[in-house]
Amino acid sequence: MSKLKLAGLQDDTPVKLTLELSAEVHRDLTLYAQVLAEAEGQAFTPPQLVGPMLSRFMATDRSFISAKVKR
Repeated sequence: MSKLKLAGLQDDTPVKLTLELSAEVHRDLTLYAQVLAEAEGQAFTPPQLVGPMLSRFMATDRSFISAKVKR
């Protein structure tokens, strides 16, 4: 099995957000949660993945990192 970009999710205190996703993104997020649950042996829901996915995205975006360092 290929390694997923999300693994070892931490239990952090959440901040509540309300957002809308396209049906396609929601289906993919649901499937990702299922695949991750199989890989980690622990159940995940789509809302639990949004924060870690955004965090991972920002942590690997070189332009964002550069802009963040300048602030």
